[in-house]
Amino acid sequence: MDFELSDEHRLVQKMVRDFAQKEVAPIIKEYDRRQEMAPFVLKRMGEEGILGICFPVRYGGQGMDYISLGLACEELEAVDSTLRVVMSVHVGLNSMGLLQWGTEEQKQRWLIPQARGEKIACFGL
Repeated sequence: MDFELSDEHRLVQKMVRDFAQKEVAPIIKEYDRRQEMAPFVLKRMGEEGILGICFPVRYGGQGMDYISLGLACEELEAVDSTLRVVMSVHVGLNSMGLLQWGTEEQKQRWLIPQARGEKIACFGL
């Protein structure tokens, strides 16, 4: 079994790492100190294609695989654990459920704006 990352996977890893280092790392300590979230970061993640990384292209995503999603989460986690949790909830607990079991109408209504960062998925316990 080959465990080497593909060139595409390495590009995803670098893109998310660069994003996190450039746009999250410089501000995150101040937001943590204030116990606040920086919502503009999520919008930027949508613009960069991170929020929809494993959504099919027809729903506004990048059409990448779950390894790409895992690499993106790993790079976000390296800079801010909370942001990785937000990503996991947004994609894993919401968007992937919609993709698997949602109607076409629901997918069009929710997945496209979620991939763009216009709508952020959440859940309540």
